[in-house]
Amino acid sequence: MLEISPKSNLLELKSYKYSLQDVAEPNLYRNVYNYEDVPKIAFNHRRVPMSMPKEIWITDTSLRDGQQSVEPYTVKQIVDLYKLMSKLGGPYGIIRQTEFFVYSKKDREALEKCRELGLKFPEITTWIRASKEDFKLVKDLGIRETGILVSCSDYHIFKKLKMTRKQALEHYLSAVSLAFEAGVMPRCHLEDITRADFYGFVVPFVNELMKMSQDAGIPVKIRACDTMGYGVPFSEVALPRSVPGIIYGLQHYSDVPSEMLEWHGHNDFYKAVTNASTAWLYGACAVNCSLLGIGERTGNIPLEAMVIEYASLRGSLDGMDTTAITEIGEYFKNEMGYDIPPMTPFVGRNFNVTRAGIHADGLLKDEEIYNIFNTEKILGKRPAVLLSKTSGLAGIAYWINENYHLVGEEQVDKRDPLVIALKEWIDKEYEDGRQTSLSNGEIEEKIELFSGGRLKRL
Repeated sequence: MLEISPKSNLLELKSYKYSLQDVAEPNLYRNVYNYEDVPKIAFNHRRVPMSMPKEIWITDTSLRDGQQSVEPYTVKQIVDLYKLMSKLGGPYGIIRQTEFFVYSKKDREALEKCRELGLKFPEITTWIRASKEDFKLVKDLGIRETGILVSCSDYHIFKKLKMTRKQALEHYLSAVSLAFEAGVMPRCHLEDITRADFYGFVVPFVNELMKMSQDAGIPVKIRACDTMGYGVPFSEVALPRSVPGIIYGLQHYSDVPSEMLEWHGHNDFYKAVTNASTAWLYGACAVNCSLLGIGERTGNIPLEAMVIEYASLRGSLDGMDTTAITEIGEYFKNEMGYDIPPMTPFVGRNFNVTRAGIHADGLLKDEEIYNIFNTEKILGKRPAVLLSKTSGLAGIAYWINENYHLVGEEQVDKRDPLVIALKEWIDKEYEDGRQTSLSNGEIEEKIELFSGGRLKRL
């Protein structure tokens, strides 16, 4: 049958119908996922069209998936992080939703305290076991949407659940019917989609979900979960690893609307951010993230990274307050005792800090030469220099001007006697065998001495 596609406005053949392939043995894609080798990336040279939705947004799993990999957050910490997410996401809700556990008294107390704030965004959703009692709990709490787990690879269906594909499909559909009975919108987490038989299980299953949704008059959200980080963003990659292919297939063969489609990825192969951006580009409205990327194993998609990706792709922050990124990083470090690796982009202590003298020389002349963007304006964090044996005269001058807030004629340059004297002292420290870094206190003491008291210790 030929139909005009509302997305492309072209006549398209709509006769492709995929039925469940209830195989006797699991398809584990051993040609790609031979457990003894690094997973292979196979290409089939099939291109799918890029199809960025009119609107894109971020959803958050910091308080669910993220919290599972660290010491549980206190109620106060959850409330504080929720407020910071709302500030970061701005009035238009670019950070659209965040999900909560609801099992313990503490979980429910945190949820209620966040709801009492009266903030429109992020909307509070939940994640539950697929049981009648849990759906009733969500309904009684007045929550509109909840996530449920529907693992879709044969690794999970055969090896973990000990079911056939048909049994798994029926089990999952019965869980969704319980959500409909409770009047709750289900968000189906298709776990391990990058190892799943896409056309043999995923598409037939999602087709059934879309039919049930239409009959019930309740939307169903599809979260495509790259649980092991196997997703690949490149064009012409074969399924099941192709992020473009997964997003295209869910839209084109299962008619999942963009606004009902989410991508959830992990960073096992350093592709979390790129895969998430690719999901946006090929038609998913939402990417699911966690603050600082905290999550299982190598972590989730860092939420702060996708804020910057959003601005890069859209050319606008659309009301987001990106200085909250720095506040979030400081909160994790100071209030929660979380150790952020110093080189972490945007939030690490050293992300816009240089030790190299030649780089510091560029910063001294014009910070744009060696700073990624105006980090003071966008993140509330000035570029900085750390002093070491490689800093050079320019690095020392920059450090003094920045830390002592010297402007105009007060500024020192690399020819200043103070700068030269400080460099001679630093060089001697390392020539005498020093291995440790220089503390601010040591540097300030020498500056006070070499400047004749003009610059006092801070």
